[in-house]
Amino acid sequence: MTFPLQYLDAPPHLTEHSEKIAYKMSAGRGPAIIWCGGLNSDMDGSKATHLHNWAKGEGRQFIRFDYFGHGASSGRFGDGTISRWGRDVVTVMDELASGDDVILLGSSMGGWSSLLAARARPDKVKALLLMAPAPDFTEKLMWANWPEDIKNNILTKGVHFEPSEYDQPYEYRRTLIEDGREHQLLDAPISFAGPVRIFQGGGDTVVPPAYSMKLVDVLTSDDLRYTIIKSGDHSLSRPDDLDILTKALSDLCQIV
Repeated sequence: MTFPLQYLDAPPHLTEHSEKIAYKMSAGRGPAIIWCGGLNSDMDGSKATHLHNWAKGEGRQFIRFDYFGHGASSGRFGDGTISRWGRDVVTVMDELASGDDVILLGSSMGGWSSLLAARARPDKVKALLLMAPAPDFTEKLMWANWPEDIKNNILTKGVHFEPSEYDQPYEYRRTLIEDGREHQLLDAPISFAGPVRIFQGGGDTVVPPAYSMKLVDVLTSDDLRYTIIKSGDHSLSRPDDLDILTKALSDLCQIV
């Protein structure tokens, strides 16, 4: 299912029955670069805007967007699922990316949605830049570590609300857990032939380094580099972190 795409200079006015993916894009030469953000984040985060500004300066096409139920896009966050957010990446890629070459930038959950999109469009996604990637996190990071009372809440009431640093708590529904369970990637080889660059904060307590390292074993790419930024946290948004990510993206653009 594809949704109308809403270009944003300002947040769109959405009706109750419309479904729109909000995005910001700058035109330019390829490869097209698409930012895939993390859970409950939006397209105006510091990494996304920094890399977009770099791409503008280089005259490269860059697209950042909000998933269904995130930011300025339509829908309720609690109604979202991993497969739906992965389809959002494919929709943006199919309808907005010019040319045949795409680099996906996946942050945290965006690592999972990027990998799902790369599997759906293997001839189009040529490279991956992943930051603290968290494929399978609903099952292997959340469900596996939740106490029994939270699991029972999910199973009997269909929802668990978890406090967050944002205004609203995270709303985890049973549909999210079940859908994530159906779209796990880490238990089998992940076929991807292009270059992969993974950056991980050594002090990340949300996605531990040992977790993201699992991708090294399952991705089939022969050109995969895994870098730990020893003092980095989950966000990797300090000036030095942004410089490292920008250099990696610049290098990938030269390869693709």
